[in-house]
Amino acid sequence: MTEPTSQAQPRAGPPSGPTGRADLHIHTLASDGTSGVLEILDHVERSTGLDVIAITDHERIDAAVAARAIARDRGLRVEVIVGEEVTTRGGHLLGLFLERRVPPLRSLARTVAAIHEQGGIAIPAHPLVPYPLCAQGFVLRRLLQDRDEAVHPDALETFNPTTLGRPWHGRVVRFADRFGLARIGNSDAHVASSVGTAWTSFPGTSADDLRRAIAARETQHHGSFHGASQLGTFGRQLRKYGRDVRATVRGRVLRDGTRRDLGYPVELQPGGPEHLR
Repeated sequence: MTEPTSQAQPRAGPPSGPTGRADLHIHTLASDGTSGVLEILDHVERSTGLDVIAITDHERIDAAVAARAIARDRGLRVEVIVGEEVTTRGGHLLGLFLERRVPPLRSLARTVAAIHEQGGIAIPAHPLVPYPLCAQGFVLRRLLQDRDEAVHPDALETFNPTTLGRPWHGRVVRFADRFGLARIGNSDAHVASSVGTAWTSFPGTSADDLRRAIAARETQHHGSFHGASQLGTFGRQLRKYGRDVRATVRGRVLRDGTRRDLGYPVELQPGGPEHLR
C-alpha cells in the first residue's frame, strides 16, 4: 500500500518497542456495511496484520458487542473495541470504548460529552468536508476553545480513504496539527476486503496502548485512497437495502420470525431485530 503523499512526519520519536496497527472505523450488515461480523473478523485475522479494530455501525453497538465477544471466545489475535458512528447535528462522530449506545441527533458538543461520560474517546469522522454529515472547522474550533474540556474531541480522523476524505486530506492534517489533536487513519470500510486499507500506527499493540497513544499524540495515519472499487461497494449496499426491506416486510406480514440479517449470530441478538436501536 502507498502512503498518502501529504502525510507529515510523525510528531513523536521512533517507538522503542513494538508498533501496533488499528482500524477504528468499520461498518457491518447491522447498519450500512455489506459484510457480517464473522467475515470481517476472518479477513482481519488472515489478511491485515491489524492488532486492534473498532466496529462503528451507525447509531448502534450490537454488532460491535458481538464481535468483541466472538473475538475473545475464539482467542483471536485482534482486539475489538466497541464503537459507534453517531449522527449529530454537527456531523458524524466516532465514539470508541463504549458500553452503551449513544443517542443520535443531538449537538456535537453534547454527544462528545456523552461519550466521555462513559469513559469513551470521541473522534470526528471525515471532518472538514463541505457536506452535512461532516463536522466543519468552525464547529470544531468552537468546541476546542470551550473551557469545558468534556466537549473537546480527542483526535481527528486525518486519513479517510473514501471519496469524502481524499480532496480534503491535507487540510484535515493541518487542522489536527494546529490544534494538537492525535492523527487517526481509518478505512471507513463497508465491505470486509476494505478493512485495513487505512490504519493508525501506535506504540504498543493493545487497545489500552492505543488509548494512551491517542492521549499522548503518538499516533500516525497510513493507507491508500480507494479507487473505482468504491462503486462496487455502492452497488452491494443497494442490493443489501433491498434484501433488508424484503426480509422486514416478510416478517411483519407472515409473523414467522423472519428478520433482516444483522450480520452476527442469532444467539447474540437477545433483543431481536430492534435490539439496541
